[in-house]
Amino acid sequence: MTSPLDLAGRVVELVRQVAGPGAEAEVGTEYAELALTRFANSFIHQNIAEAATTVRLRLHLDGRTATGSSTVVSGEGVRDLVERTVAAVRHCPPDPGWPGLTAPTTIDGSGNWDEATAAAGPEQRAERVREFVETAGGLEAAGYCRTGQRAGAFANTAGHSVTGRSTEAAMDGIARCGGADGMARLGSFRLADLAGGILGARAAVKARAGVAPVELPPGRYEVVLEPTAVADLLQNLSTHGFNGKAYNEQRSFAVPGTEQFDRSVTLVDDALAGPALPFDAEGTGRAPVALVEHGITRTVAHDRRTAAEAGTTSTGHAVPGGAVTGAVPLHLGLAPAGSPNGVTRPGEVSGPVVDADSAALVAQVRRGLLVTDLWYTRVLDPRSLVVTGLTRNGVWLIEDGEVAAAVQNFRFTQSYPQALAPGAVLGIGRHPVLQSQTFSSAWWSALPLRLASWNFTGGASG
Repeated sequence: MTSPLDLAGRVVELVRQVAGPGAEAEVGTEYAELALTRFANSFIHQNIAEAATTVRLRLHLDGRTATGSSTVVSGEGVRDLVERTVAAVRHCPPDPGWPGLTAPTTIDGSGNWDEATAAAGPEQRAERVREFVETAGGLEAAGYCRTGQRAGAFANTAGHSVTGRSTEAAMDGIARCGGADGMARLGSFRLADLAGGILGARAAVKARAGVAPVELPPGRYEVVLEPTAVADLLQNLSTHGFNGKAYNEQRSFAVPGTEQFDRSVTLVDDALAGPALPFDAEGTGRAPVALVEHGITRTVAHDRRTAAEAGTTSTGHAVPGGAVTGAVPLHLGLAPAGSPNGVTRPGEVSGPVVDADSAALVAQVRRGLLVTDLWYTRVLDPRSLVVTGLTRNGVWLIEDGEVAAAVQNFRFTQSYPQALAPGAVLGIGRHPVLQSQTFSSAWWSALPLRLASWNFTGGASG
């Protein structure tokens, strides 16, 4: 099999042959093996796996830019990709914002790689499913365990080339009791970090505690958000707030140099802490970037195009299709309480059954709500990042530092930056938990948060 770097180099040479010496081109290649074991009704019902190589080409010729991609990497397939992109670029509008190519540079590291995870098969994933189901204690269980490996490379006509590889693993499961669902979720670049027994036991405790929920009136409540809920905050802050394109177009809340968050909040995007290649879609090396330091917004994420528009340099956050989506920090994390510099590697779930961080924050609440998860979230106002969505997988009333009763799900409408504003963050955890969606390239290093106010606007039905 041709290596990703050799394949990228071959495409660059074809561009020179077909488009001529005046063409500027960058090529990203990735070979990915991704596998998933699903279970429902406490039994494995599906194993799926795929392996594919993807080639992405961005071409700038005669002041115009076009992109193309293909999963057909034979000689004929690669030539077809190049010829299609060259033909397309002649019909594209002028691109005065073309930022040029990444110059030849070296990058740090080759990516987080674990040989055991790369070699894992259905048997290793099934073992974690078995542990989850057994520790769920007879409750109906469902979810998945997944593993994957990626090897990528980048080359351009300026002579820059880089390569790297990474592995990934994640487990997401629920246990059901009397109509209540309890959930546990964790990710890592090592399958060995996923303890199915711990996750299953935690999901079962939550499910049993969620039976017969009471209904509370909507309104503003003090909340403790568990890491699974905080991951949604990080995702929306990244996509709509710290996105360089959104910032340049004045669609973002971010105002660098301003204290927009509580002083306990430090947000760092660190692709090198989890499953990711050590370079972005433009071949720029990745490194930890502090977007917020002790409440002060410092910068936003940039690729070469958005950086040129803003008069700065790329932060290594180019993504495929970035001309439309912008530069998105896909590995955002909260710095733990007491962290001196905000750069902390995500670790295992702490505690045998209950998240010790969340329990410590709950103990500080006189009256409020404990929220496990947020979902179906949609942005109502990008500039202030007002988001509406639903709670799920467990909400509980907290009284005098203890969980008093299960509560029916709410709909909420809340500005995420406002929820984290100065004075609004009353507590933050110490042990990051890595979260991801199925085969997503985004990984969030989340911590539980105790927030002074969260705006619940109705029940889940309206």
